Amino acid sequence: MPAYRFEALDATGRATTGLLEADNARAARAQLRAQSLVPLDVSQVAAAGRESKGSFRFSSRVFGSTGLAVWTRQIAGLVGSGLPLERALTALSDEAEDPKQRELVAHLRSEVNAGSPFARALAGAPREFDDVYRGVVAAGEQSGALGQVLERLADDLEERQALKSKLIGATLYPAIVSLIAVVIVIFLVTYVVPQVASVFASSKRSLPALTIAMLAISSFLRSWGWLLLLAIAGGITGLMLMLRNEAFRERFDAAWLGLPLVGRLSRGYNAARFAGTLAMLASAGVPILKALQAAAETLSNRAMRADALEALVQVREGAPLASALAGKKRFPGLLAMFCRLGEQTGQLPRMLDRAAKQLSAEVQRRAMQLATILEPLLIVAMGGMVMLIVLAVLMPIIQLNTWVK
Repeated sequence: MPAYRFEALDATGRATTGLLEADNARAARAQLRAQSLVPLDVSQVAAAGRESKGSFRFSSRVFGSTGLAVWTRQIAGLVGSGLPLERALTALSDEAEDPKQRELVAHLRSEVNAGSPFARALAGAPREFDDVYRGVVAAGEQSGALGQVLERLADDLEERQALKSKLIGATLYPAIVSLIAVVIVIFLVTYVVPQVASVFASSKRSLPALTIAMLAISSFLRSWGWLLLLAIAGGITGLMLMLRNEAFRERFDAAWLGLPLVGRLSRGYNAARFAGTLAMLASAGVPILKALQAAAETLSNRAMRADALEALVQVREGAPLASALAGKKRFPGLLAMFCRLGEQTGQLPRMLDRAAKQLSAEVQRRAMQLATILEPLLIVAMGGMVMLIVLAVLMPIIQLNTWVK
């Protein structure tokens, strides 16, 4: 039974809004009149990211990364406690504070009430629930352990968000310091240096080489700074457009993996995400080929995604997963080793989960080390640039004092 969003007037003339379920819009208006309400507007609720006649489409995502993990944990707790899925969705819909979230959950509830499996109902909102999410839910429904599977899915979402937050936190401070340093240096070079140098313009004596070089840089930035800024913006825009080409994106991502520090971080992050997704899908009972396909799609690095898809082809042809991944040098050897142990012991999901946790811990350790090294280096570099500018200003003053004596 579809859900409808309504706006109506009560007996006192006060406007009220809400959601209700009915066979059609006419039946929804009849329900409102039966409740002594005068319907003003009745429209069918559609899933986010899907358009239909008489419905709408959300312009932005309903759930963020953290919000989706929290919602998944809530529904997992309700279903795991024995509450039917329809009643769990009803409770979440009633408690939702965000109108978009309330309408989305109401749509899911109406689809489940109509007899659709939960995974098929989630497919109506592909922007909110990706293929991996829906695949895990489908496996949970088929196995009859939906509550446990949703708990594992919530754990995975929270671990992924925690890793991402730590990486962002480790790089945030160096990025802020770099931005402030660039702003300060540009201000000093384009404004302070010319103001001080103009004092010595009347003297017909030669200025120090450092001052002359700084004045040349200042003159260039004031005259052609806008062109330089335009060239940088054009280069970034051109790179973003070129990255839309899959072949170029794969070559770019392969080159990115070859960088000394960030390359290892990117390889470890993608490998941890791949292993965690594969472990979650395999433990939920998803066939290994389908799990490999879904896990490969979660890789943001196109070069590693291509390697994962090649490994999928080898596994489809009968090769063990460990040997298929061992031949892909972009994946850490640790992942292939744990896969081999899992295949030998018959505990592949458990070993993949251990590999994911170990790779995630390694990525966090390297990120913190990189941030620890970058912070003092950036401060020293910033201090060095400011010192050069100050020297370029002070040296003519010192020279002038010598001439006076």
